[in-house]
Amino acid sequence: MEPKEIHPLSIVSSGKKVKLVSIEAGRGLSNRLASMGLVSNVEITVVSNSHPGPFVINVKGSKVMLGRGMANKIMVSGCGNEKDKSGSGRQS
Repeated sequence: MEPKEIHPLSIVSSGKKVKLVSIEAGRGLSNRLASMGLVSNVEITVVSNSHPGPFVINVKGSKVMLGRGMANKIMVSGCGNEKDKSGSGRQS
């Protein structure tokens, strides 16, 4: 079994899907994020991660805007079902 790479949500590119591993924050922020659906093992899709600009994610069918500080405290790993689609070789 190979180890999964864990990194902050704030460095994930737009369009990527990841799974939440942990939240490295106090009880208050952890509870606040849990109330927005950000709980362990939930799948997150990064909608927008532009600098400067909003950090927008899609979790459980809802779009959520996060501050960069919050996104830095959310640790994620790859979903494992992503495949590189850039080298498909098909031409239209």
